[in-house]
Amino acid sequence: MNIHDVYRPILRHFRTKRIRRFYELLGVDSGTRILDVGGNGFFWRIAGELNLPKPREITILNIYDQNEDLPDGVTWVRADARAMPFTDNQFDVAFSNSVIEHLETAANQTAMAFEIRRVARMYWVQTPDPRFPVEPHYITPFIHWLPDSVRRHVSRNGTVWGIITRPTPQEVDARLKEIRLLSPKEFRNLFPDARIVIERFAGLPKSMVAVRRG
Repeated sequence: MNIHDVYRPILRHFRTKRIRRFYELLGVDSGTRILDVGGNGFFWRIAGELNLPKPREITILNIYDQNEDLPDGVTWVRADARAMPFTDNQFDVAFSNSVIEHLETAANQTAMAFEIRRVARMYWVQTPDPRFPVEPHYITPFIHWLPDSVRRHVSRNGTVWGIITRPTPQEVDARLKEIRLLSPKEFRNLFPDARIVIERFAGLPKSMVAVRRG
């Protein structure tokens, strides 16, 4: 089984609710120019299925080459979120979902946050909340509360991610290095001009969203 076979139904459930709220809070309509930082076509296919307004343009920025067919009106730009090839306020809205925690240092996360605030008048940036007991990248409870040395030891045989993907020791180390969950204080400091919205599941804080409206 591929790990995405486990992720996909969960992602669709939560992201359907998230895209509706994004449209509502940011007032997205047929004239909106959107930059999706680090995304793919998944959200925008859901938006189409929900018959939400089709934005004027959607640009996906990603460090990887395009590897999927995109919905009409969506374009792909390969570039680095820390140094975006766009002018100030080029977009109405910058959107980013579960990306900033993949920039493994505080300096890289700061650079991405600065660029998002620079290139768009409004933004929506979501990241997992470390206070939630289940770590979404491992699909396993409590592992993100453990020291790195312990996580390295249990990742392969003690997490859903490890049992399904059977990572090599090098892949375990790469994931350990890649994921840097932000504390609520760190996240707020990265986006000081935003309102921080907390998404909850079963009453617990699941995700944090920084929202700046025009």
